[in-house]
Amino acid sequence: MASKIKVLVVDDSALVRRILTDRLGRDPRIEVVGTASDAYEARDKIVLLEPEVLTLDLEMPRMSGLEFIGVLMQHRPMPIIVVSGQLDRDPSLSIKALDAGAVEVFPKPSSMDDDAFKELCNLIVSAKKINFKTKPKLGSAALLSPKVSSLGSNRVIVIGASTGGTEAIKEVLTRLPAGMPGIVMVQHMPAGFTTSFAERLDSLCPHLQVKEAKDGDEVRPGLALLAPGSYQMYLRRKAGGYYVEVKDGELVNRHKPSVDVIFNSAAAIAGSAAVGVILTGMGADGAKGLLAMRQAGARTIAQDEASCVVFGMPREAIALGGAEKVVSLEKVAEAVTQFL
Repeated sequence: MASKIKVLVVDDSALVRRILTDRLGRDPRIEVVGTASDAYEARDKIVLLEPEVLTLDLEMPRMSGLEFIGVLMQHRPMPIIVVSGQLDRDPSLSIKALDAGAVEVFPKPSSMDDDAFKELCNLIVSAKKINFKTKPKLGSAALLSPKVSSLGSNRVIVIGASTGGTEAIKEVLTRLPAGMPGIVMVQHMPAGFTTSFAERLDSLCPHLQVKEAKDGDEVRPGLALLAPGSYQMYLRRKAGGYYVEVKDGELVNRHKPSVDVIFNSAAAIAGSAAVGVILTGMGADGAKGLLAMRQAGARTIAQDEASCVVFGMPREAIALGGAEKVVSLEKVAEAVTQFL
């Protein structure tokens, strides 16, 4: 029988610590080995108890959760899931937490929300598999030499990512040169967070406009559209090019937005005119869709294990034969331009 995953719960509220300890402890895969009320107590408990996963609030006395994530990533990297009530009030905090090194952000659930706690337990199980020691430090995002700008409007780049994807997508987009065809992207994120993420990417990308997609948005050169949280996004064809359909729908692979949804629609609509990219992430979402894209004639790329935060989605895509090329994160943009 597999040993239980050791979890340390860090929150300044005694009530929240009790609720999390009780609800997480009901899962037979998880053992809450301890709790801490602030970063300093958490530091001592990490040394003493050697937890494998940390749940962390952001608003704490003496040192904020964001500051503590930075300290841990420098001195004792480990999987951190931010569980905070602040995320709904300020969605930009989720991006800051993920950038600092957290593997997931999760709104603080009600004590009666069974589905939310089930999802949190599944995240903890997935997070335990992450090996931070293999994650390389990337160099500066030196831009590639521009490609020929005569790329037809029929070309499209499709990107999917999950855990670790906020950093990975940023690295890819900031390395792309001017003159790129339209880009459509799915990053697993809840509603509200994708707006802040798109705005941040837009401020960092010198040759691209990045925006959260709205239903009917045109896919055009120089624009990257990010699927909004809690909606599915599909690539659709119109005279002379493409647009996106954004609508509510069922969860696919437990996700909305789902990478498989955008990849499958790209396979059907764009075929050989598309380039598909699957980046770091837990699970298998996007694996079958990338295979469908390749079978439809698209060129396809998967991020390699060494540069992934979580080598889940790319691994599954590679195993299915969906990835034509497997490259490190810093080489993804170059591979994309070579395929255009």
